[in-house]
Amino acid sequence: MDPEEEVGKVWDRLIKGAARTAYPEAAVTLDGLRPRIGLLFRALGGDPGLSIEAAGAEPHDARRSLLQRVAGSHRRVELAWADAEALRLPERIDLFPEPERNRDLYLWLAALAALDRTTEGPAGWARGPWLTTRALARLPGMRTRYARLVEAYLPLRPDPRRLPTDEAAAERAIGEALIEPRRPLALPAARRPPYPVALWLHPHPPHWDEPRAPGGDDGEPADPEGEGETRALEDRRRRRGQQVAMPERNSGLLLFPFDSILSWSEFLNVDRPTEEDEDLDNAASAADDLDLLSLARDNRRSASRLRFDLDLPSAANDDTPLGSGILLPEWDYRRGTHRPDHCRLQPLVALEAESTPLPPHLRRTARRLRAQFQQLNPVRTWNKAQPDGTEIDLDAYQRFAAERAAGQASGEPALYQDLRPGDRQLACLLLADLSLSTDTWVNREARIIDVIRDSLFLFAESLAATGDAFALYGFSSRKREHVRFHVLKEFGERYGGEVRGRLTAIKPGFYTRMGAALRQATHLLEKRPAEQRLLLLLTDGKPNDMDQYEARYGVEDTRMAVREARAAGLQPFCVTIDRDAEDYLPHLFGSQGFVVIRTPEELPRRLPQLYAHLTQ
Repeated sequence: MDPEEEVGKVWDRLIKGAARTAYPEAAVTLDGLRPRIGLLFRALGGDPGLSIEAAGAEPHDARRSLLQRVAGSHRRVELAWADAEALRLPERIDLFPEPERNRDLYLWLAALAALDRTTEGPAGWARGPWLTTRALARLPGMRTRYARLVEAYLPLRPDPRRLPTDEAAAERAIGEALIEPRRPLALPAARRPPYPVALWLHPHPPHWDEPRAPGGDDGEPADPEGEGETRALEDRRRRRGQQVAMPERNSGLLLFPFDSILSWSEFLNVDRPTEEDEDLDNAASAADDLDLLSLARDNRRSASRLRFDLDLPSAANDDTPLGSGILLPEWDYRRGTHRPDHCRLQPLVALEAESTPLPPHLRRTARRLRAQFQQLNPVRTWNKAQPDGTEIDLDAYQRFAAERAAGQASGEPALYQDLRPGDRQLACLLLADLSLSTDTWVNREARIIDVIRDSLFLFAESLAATGDAFALYGFSSRKREHVRFHVLKEFGERYGGEVRGRLTAIKPGFYTRMGAALRQATHLLEKRPAEQRLLLLLTDGKPNDMDQYEARYGVEDTRMAVREARAAGLQPFCVTIDRDAEDYLPHLFGSQGFVVIRTPEELPRRLPQLYAHLTQ
């Protein structure tokens, strides 16, 4: 390595280390506290429909020290705020040298956000102390925690003695508002705004630019010709973005990928051949450095990227449709009403599903499960006082003889008893998510779709041993007009080789419009005359689709579909292998209405056991 380059790297590390004000060794992450934060936020009255996500770092114009300017640090800061979709908190907090203080700050910010749900009160910087006063009045137990936070935080603020007069006055006002938040805050005018306050919510929460892409109804984006190689960023921060028009390629600036470029622009039309291999590490670094990402739609294919097609297959190669489709409503939480006939659900049956035996690797487990589930068969019981039967009912005969001797006997005597099998009066519909995400590998031997297929096999083998009525369906979607509802086994259909052939034929589909599939499953199950009707949903992720059916819209529609199922007398229950499910499933199914399978390989064995537990 060149000596000058080595010296430069040492100098860079030295300057950045000297400018650092954080304590990485005491850092607390949002992922580590997410369950606790979510419980506190919702217990204090926060909107239960909000997910908990990492906030993006926002630039600020406050004055930085000379050392910070030389190091190029402290240009952006992560603050907390809530919008219609999520509660957004810093991805990690390492502000204090004690982990306990950093945890206290997370909980304090969650409490403020839970109480910040009205339009009353001041806006901007003055809202911080006003909301603090409100929180301390309603949550007396937080006063000690807040006092410790203020005591530890004030020394970290800029020193007013080193600031210009106007900025020093504003900094002193903020310090007084932190110590005594009941006093109204009035910031004096200054050339630069004060440094953001970590103990308050964002004074001016950003408004994300989320334009609807052209190409489809309801703002649905046009179908991409292909997708390139992608890689998820290691963090879960939300980035600000805006959509811009794609500039003309023949008027772009020709650049070579020089290593000496030290800055990024929000948008620069750079004409580079799309056949080049893109450096994803550099792209991720650029996304971190940009304050605002500008996106343009480019319909050209990239030869070096993985291409896949999400168009529906041709009719000759697709599953056989049953009928012309079923129109279903969808819940729009923003309007507070259903959108009638908004979705078209198409029942399908596998085109090529030959009669198939049970796969060899499942036979041993299936035999054991069948033996266990046969014990769930209701015990045969004696039906007494029958007009006919296999044996005489001695108790009924004695009563009849006593009544006849007393002259009270009347009508035809019922003097027999008969041994008859009991009836569990159960019906179960299992709805399996067959979206594109099930094509992911869980280990070197199997994908998620393979695990789901094995689960359906063992579930069907187990229920066939009990004699309980059950049906199996799968679903995926591609916008609201193409909700695919795969018929695997209907109620009243005998479980055998033909059903196993359909299970063998399942494959990953498209997206996850969960609400429409749940509504159709509810219609089918509520027709069954049973005392207990169980609706099982097997999934690997949250609701989403190519159009607006994502984020909170899809979650709220699914939640309404679950409520409609309960109102119909059904028992909905979700089984998922999504590790992030605890962030949103309590809002959808309730705290007792779901289970998370941490190890996907255990799903085939656990699913029948869950059914036995739910139907005891």
